[in-house]
Amino acid sequence: MSGNIQLLSDTLAAAKAEGRAALIAYLPAGFPTVDGGIEAVKAAFDGGADIVEVGLPHSDPVLDGPVIQTADDIALRGGVKIADVMRTVREAHTATGKPVLVMTYWNPIDRYGVERFTAELAEAGGAGCILPDLPVQEAGLWREHAEKHGLATVFVVAPSSKDARLAEITKVGTGFVYAASLMGVTGTRESVGAQAQDLVERTRATTDTPVCVGLGVSDARQAAEVARFADGVIVGSAFVKRMLDAPDDAAGVEAVRTLAGELAKGVRGQA
Repeated sequence: MSGNIQLLSDTLAAAKAEGRAALIAYLPAGFPTVDGGIEAVKAAFDGGADIVEVGLPHSDPVLDGPVIQTADDIALRGGVKIADVMRTVREAHTATGKPVLVMTYWNPIDRYGVERFTAELAEAGGAGCILPDLPVQEAGLWREHAEKHGLATVFVVAPSSKDARLAEITKVGTGFVYAASLMGVTGTRESVGAQAQDLVERTRATTDTPVCVGLGVSDARQAAEVARFADGVIVGSAFVKRMLDAPDDAAGVEAVRTLAGELAKGVRGQA
């Protein structure tokens, strides 16, 4: 069975045709529970997200700030497994028909088996994977299997990336390029800043692949700011924080739906 890389590309193209950036939400699988996490992903789509990244909780999340680390810890203590991540992708995609990716560090895939992971992700209806710690020069095995199964390979670029390095990354990445708006870990920021716009412009000079910006966007105003220069706006910690702050799981799901609605207005310039 082939994965949904084409659906991902079509979704980004449709947003562009509407004259706006796509809204991409991030939520970890298994948080607050597996079932609760699935409902949260559906709620993000219901509220207006175009694409959702499902996080595979990891014990050593080098890119993730304290909010997502807290959620990952809850999921891991709850016993979340890769099978639960696949179930989250399957049920969210089946319910909505929209593109769902997995964001994961390399070690869990390496231990699970690349062929097994890509085959199961495609079978679940997944659109691809974001791999923040997999160097391009070591990605050959992953790319081979991802391509075979119709999955996008999304690499992360950072403000510190030199132009030659950007070209090397964008030459082999597919789906979209994840532009980290600043150096550091995930989390909300007061301002996303000019650094992100410069990175998008430099990345676009090397590729026609859409460039989506993450790290730091937390509200509709910031989403609107980033949407003016990026093809997609990625929001993670703000969703997770709303769930952590909610009095119960049901309220957390509603908080995700509400924030997605606010951010959807932001990327449309309606905030």
